[in-house]
Amino acid sequence: MESRNGKRPEAPQTPGTPQRAETTEGTGTTEPTEATEAREATEATKTVESRLRRELPAEVPAALPAARTSEESPEAPLTGRQRLIQGLWPPRLTRPQLIVALLLFGLGFGLAVQVASNNDSSALRGARQEDLVRILDELDDRTQRLEDEKQGLEDQRAELENSSNQAEEARRQTVEKERQLGILAGTVAAQGPGITLTIEDTKGTVEANMLLDAIQELRAAGAEAIQVDDVRIVAGSYLADVDGGVSVDGKKIGKPYVFKVIGKPQDLEPALNIPGGVVQTLEKEQATVTVERSDKIIVDALRPAKQPDYARSSSR
Repeated sequence: MESRNGKRPEAPQTPGTPQRAETTEGTGTTEPTEATEAREATEATKTVESRLRRELPAEVPAALPAARTSEESPEAPLTGRQRLIQGLWPPRLTRPQLIVALLLFGLGFGLAVQVASNNDSSALRGARQEDLVRILDELDDRTQRLEDEKQGLEDQRAELENSSNQAEEARRQTVEKERQLGILAGTVAAQGPGITLTIEDTKGTVEANMLLDAIQELRAAGAEAIQVDDVRIVAGSYLADVDGGVSVDGKKIGKPYVFKVIGKPQDLEPALNIPGGVVQTLEKEQATVTVERSDKIIVDALRPAKQPDYARSSSR
């Protein structure tokens, strides 16, 4: 709408509307002054940033925050075993506690020794009634043999004292004693009742100490003469392990091991069969043991008589 003087009236400005700039020469258009300045400032800022980016090195990404150390991290709850270990180690012993510990150790050691000594007789405690009766009978027989030997010596003394010809009686007893000592020394042959002990060692597990135990058990049961293979056993005999077997007095004996024993069979056989004795020990080593009684056993292996170098008779 034009005014009367031919000019278009200006539109009223509402509050908050930016004022328009003056008309630019030659164009006939107008632009807001503040917007132009803001745009120029933005373009200038972008130009500076572009130049700085070209001049500066590439941007390094920021490092991630370090993980928490084990000290900063919350500790896991301890188990009962860990608390027990922490409570016991390192030990915090006082002098009274140390004394009590030593006393308890001594008491425990004494109890252990007592238990071990009690277990030595466990073989007899676990034996059957028949075995115990047989052991008692064997002990009674040994006692009877000693009583008989004592009675024989007393009779010899009485004969010497009462004989009218004491010299002749003494000579007779001397010959008899020499014969008995010759049997024990292995210088004369002997025969009489006894047993034959045969040990079959097919596995090669029988050792010299096992055969030595058998000889000692037979002697304790009253054996008067013992022969192993063709070797006479005397007081000075020794056994040793050799390659593939056992040697007696330096001579290797063959298998099976055969013992000829003169003595009372009723005493010899039970002595070998007692619980934990010779037969059971050999059977644990997978050996076969056979005991045979006989009314006549001949022991004919002899040992040469040795003259002592230094010992002399003290009788006059």
